[in-house]
Formats: sequence, structure tokens, C-alpha cells
Amino acid sequence: MIRRGSIALFIPHRGCPHQCSFCDQRAISGALPVTPERVRQELQAAFSRLQSPQSEIAFFGGSFTCLPESEMVALLREAVPYLEKGLVSGIRCSTRPDGIDRRRVELLRQFGVTTVELGAQSMDDRVLALNGRGHTTVQTVEAVELLRQVGLQVGLQMMVGMPFDTQAGAMRTARRIAVLGPDGVRIYPAVVLEGTRMARWYRQGIYTPLTLEQAVALCGPMIALFERKGIAIWRVGLHDTPSLREGLVAGPFHPAFKEYCLSFLWRQRVDPLLGRFPLGEALLLQVPPREHSAAVGQHRENLRHWAAAGYPVTVRSEAELTEGFRLTPLSSAAGCDKMKERAASPETAQKGSKTCF
Repeated sequence: MIRRGSIALFIPHRGCPHQCSFCDQRAISGALPVTPERVRQELQAAFSRLQSPQSEIAFFGGSFTCLPESEMVALLREAVPYLEKGLVSGIRCSTRPDGIDRRRVELLRQFGVTTVELGAQSMDDRVLALNGRGHTTVQTVEAVELLRQVGLQVGLQMMVGMPFDTQAGAMRTARRIAVLGPDGVRIYPAVVLEGTRMARWYRQGIYTPLTLEQAVALCGPMIALFERKGIAIWRVGLHDTPSLREGLVAGPFHPAFKEYCLSFLWRQRVDPLLGRFPLGEALLLQVPPREHSAAVGQHRENLRHWAAAGYPVTVRSEAELTEGFRLTPLSSAAGCDKMKERAASPETAQKGSKTCF
């Protein structure tokens, strides 16, 4: 996700030469023009409220490098002074893979851009073509290579549940993105917005979006894949905005979508181990403190899930755990705690008492 304190400047649909199936035409026709003056005003207003240096200035919402060169440069010039004064660590922009070439990349580097996010969406040319994306997987690969050659960080955005894609196809896209080794990824579940071709296909019965449960079960393993590869996850799920809720027709939107995915991953980890214990035995799941909320699940859904399977589970944070987890009978854990207390007491400290860990 955008790091805390970043200044996000949204340029909705500006520069994009295509009309993708999921793109809201009303938002395009109604978008206000973005001028250097507006950017200057927004930055001045934002920094007048801030008391400490921020991480980045980010140009999001459109295909930044598809803007006319003079317009792109004019917008960047408004951001550069904040970079030169050390008020931000870098400038970020989002664009399309086919909006990257050597000249544009050199311009970005010249004006202090540090990170470029590419809307890859899929690594299947058939899916890209049928959804009107207007670029190919080869162009995505070439854009990543060009950006790396000049030392810019690269982010890749992918969409799960696009029309004419499959769940297996979306997982193949995730694996191909992982092979490219971007610095970060964003995973967006496809939702149906009013005024889009997807909305028309949905009403005609041509397209059925993923359910929330399907999207969670698909995106959860993707999170695990990218984490194993050491790829930062900048966002999972769509930003909750009034305009999104107003235009939402169908699809797996939830404001806590990533949290549901992380909870699902904990069920995947723990479920195969339950059979090692007698049915009905109370269990203790010890997890790193940062994982406690995800292990419990949204609205305690994991605890209810395990209880329904016949295993009452208590989740406890353990400061000594930095990764992994322990699953033990609750009675054994209680005994271990007593042994720890005895080992720490003055009477037993000299006796070399052992704990269960």
C-alpha cells in the first residue's frame, strides 16, 4: 500500500488511450482536468498541514506516462522542489506497460521519480485482449526490464476475477509476476461498476464475478506466494471510497478484504494439523504478536471455524515467536506455564528445571 504519510495526487483516467472492460466511462467523462496549478495547490495545502517529512509524492489514478510529454514534465516540476528540500524521499507514479519506453523512463529518472507501478492486470494475452487492455505480456516484461536498467523501483498491479479469466489463470498470472521479481505488488479483485462493459456483460449473463469467498480463497495463496519470494505487498483489495460504493453493482468488495485473506491463510495452516489431536480437545495456538488478529480471524471467524470442526482453539501472542506458530493441547500449555513459573522462582532457580519450550 502507499506508505503512511505519502501525498497522493489522483489523475483519474488521464492519458489512457484505451477503454478497459472494468473502467467506469462516467468517471472518465466527468473527470476534472489536472493542471500544474491544481497540483501546486494540492501540494501546498497538504504540506501546510504536515509537521514531518513524508515518504513520497504519488501520481495515481491514470496512465501518467501516456500524458503528453510537456504535460507530464509540467506536473513533475511541481513535485521536484519538495524532493530537493528533503521533504519527501521520492516520487511515484502509476502507468500502463505500453506507456513505458526509454525516453519516458529517462525523463522519469531525470525528474526524481523513484518508483513506477505498472497495471499489468493479467499475464495472459487472451484475457488482456478480450478486456480491451491494449497491451501484451511481452510489453509488461519489457517495461519492467527498462525501469530496472535505470535503477527505478517497480510495482506490478494484478486483477483477480477478470472476465474471460479463470481462477487457475489468475494464479498463473501471480506466478509469472513473482518470476519478474517486482519490488511490490497490488492485488485487486475485479468488481462490477456501473457504466462499464463488465456491468453490461454481468446483466447479460456473460460474466459472473467471483464471490467474496472465492476471491479470498484465491488471493490468500497469492499473498503467501509473494511473501515467500520476498516481494512486498503494497495493497490487497480496493480502497473503500464513496464513489466506489455508489457505483458498485456486484463483486467481491469488502473494506477489510486483505484481513479476510490473512485469516484464510491461518485456517489453511492450522486445519491440516487438527487431526493430530483427539476430537474435542482444547488447543492453544501460539503466534507472533503481529499475527494475532489474523489468526483469530475477522469477527473471530477462525475460532468459530475450528470450534465447528470440534476443536476449541485459544490464540495467544508469544513475544519470542517472530515467525511460525505452535499448536499444542491447552492442558499441556498450562502445565508448561506452571513449570516456567517454578523455574523462575527463587526456590527452583538453582535446580535447572526445564520448561516445555
